Amino acid sequence: MQRGCYFRDSFDGNAFLLTKNSKENNQMSNYFKHESAYVDAPVDIGSDTKIWHFCHIQSGAKIGARCILGQNVNIANDVIIGNNVKIQNNVAVYTGTIVEDDVFLGPSCVLTNVTNPRSQIKRHSLYEKILIRRGATIGANATIVCGITIGRYAFIAAGAVVTQDVPDYGLVVGVPGRCKGWMSRHGHLLQNPDKDGIMICPESHYRYREFAPGQIRCLDLDEDMALPSELTVGKYTYDQFKEKQAKRVDHAENMYFETGNNN
Repeated sequence: MQRGCYFRDSFDGNAFLLTKNSKENNQMSNYFKHESAYVDAPVDIGSDTKIWHFCHIQSGAKIGARCILGQNVNIANDVIIGNNVKIQNNVAVYTGTIVEDDVFLGPSCVLTNVTNPRSQIKRHSLYEKILIRRGATIGANATIVCGITIGRYAFIAAGAVVTQDVPDYGLVVGVPGRCKGWMSRHGHLLQNPDKDGIMICPESHYRYREFAPGQIRCLDLDEDMALPSELTVGKYTYDQFKEKQAKRVDHAENMYFETGNNN
């Protein structure tokens, strides 16, 4: 196992590894690379990023700090990946893809870069873009067709096939994918708006509101701001939150009938 950054020697073109003990590494980042992984120079990899078994990072790729690349991940030439990105096993991120900070790419999800691929036709100069914006989640085995943008904190369900842009906080399910609702920054379905249209996340208690058709915003924290540290560690599973929500609804209904409001 090795730690460091690969760079191309300007004199003879050979790649070499700068470790944390190198005198030339004073301003270079330190990252972890499993010994079975390959990193083609030159690349830019941020501090505290972890690259696990059988990964391949191709030349020109830029990967931010504190990222985790699971087993058998391929990052193609010139891909840009932000900070704190989690890429699970068996994911290929192809040229033309930009992944912003705090994105989660689930196991075996697929990101394409040519709409109409043919083996006989070379389209290397015609790769189409995918932009996955900050905080978005791509579920396991989902497919993202190229040429689209996945909005901030959008949530793509497992197995969905996404063929068009997804708004911020949009929940997309099915084949073809359809936007079926809104997910909070903490990954909870937003529902039951009050008289002012405000929906509350059961975990963070942040308020959300649709301010225009198909556009939603958090009222308590700007989308580009980092979460407070006390809200970055989960305490309950998704099912536990659903159980708590159901109990609150049952309690409210019981109170309603016990006070005689049953006319």
